[in-house]
Amino acid sequence: MSNEEKRIWGIHTQDDRLFLRDKIIAIGWNAMGDLSDIDANRDAFKEKYTQVYPDAKKGNIATGAGMLYRFCHEIQIGDYVIFPSKSNREVNIGIVEGDYVYDPNQIEYVQTRKVKWLKHLPRMAFSQGALYEIGSALTLFSVKNYADEFLGALDKNFNKNYSSDSEDESVGATADDIVESTRDFILKELSRQLKGYDLESFVADLLRAMGYRTTVSAKGGDSGIDITAYKDELPPRILVQVKSTDSDIRESTIQSLKGAMREGDYGLFVTLSNYTKNAQKYLDSTPIIRGINGTELVDLILKYYKDLSDKYRKMIPLKQVYIPVPREE
Repeated sequence: MSNEEKRIWGIHTQDDRLFLRDKIIAIGWNAMGDLSDIDANRDAFKEKYTQVYPDAKKGNIATGAGMLYRFCHEIQIGDYVIFPSKSNREVNIGIVEGDYVYDPNQIEYVQTRKVKWLKHLPRMAFSQGALYEIGSALTLFSVKNYADEFLGALDKNFNKNYSSDSEDESVGATADDIVESTRDFILKELSRQLKGYDLESFVADLLRAMGYRTTVSAKGGDSGIDITAYKDELPPRILVQVKSTDSDIRESTIQSLKGAMREGDYGLFVTLSNYTKNAQKYLDSTPIIRGINGTELVDLILKYYKDLSDKYRKMIPLKQVYIPVPREE
């Protein structure tokens, strides 16, 4: 049974008992009312969502309306459902048996569908990669990458246990996915919240966390220098230019930084994007100027995150966790 033949949905809830006792899957947004009263297209769901939640951010509108539309119209009878229950740490696999039903008697989860639960398995029965996929931050989502593993669990001879087998080969990919997702999140938040002068202040704070004394130039200055930094009271002086533009940095832009430097100075160029091929060649041939692109900037943020100011740690909220990685040979 392949992923192309059967659609598989993942779903989360705060009420495990409701799902298991009443044999349903359900989502909230009770203020939306009966979803079947909304025209069966995504634009209509977005319009209704905007009316009901006028303070919702643009991204939340698209995500929330999209999940509601999929729950009402895209899920079909016969589709499979993967539901990880937190109360007993099991993975519950079921099949959709009913069309969408609005149940106003429910306190929170008013958007419902009947489900027949086929199997309840411990989380240890699945690979780390499969568990990561159903750990999505979304309430409702498609299961694709590890669909065959979940469907295979329905086989009567299924007796997998990743706690007793040889090393889980999905661990490395899972760890990489988590790291890359974190990097993407940081870069997106920087691009979204810190434009122009705001990014200059952030870079100055990051340099401070790294042990430098920094001074941010006055806004509107024509020197082309955004930050001046010193490691201590003595030279060398480090002149910093910061660009929040989405386009790659050209060689001429870096040359303007070098033109502002005096003998003995060092230069630092920071961008959220990257450098053109010629600009990178110029940096390689000019060792007194260091270029930092978006990826390298994220590396520094992760390394010095705990020493950033409260303002920026709240802007980019991260939690330190331990994740499994492959054993070294």
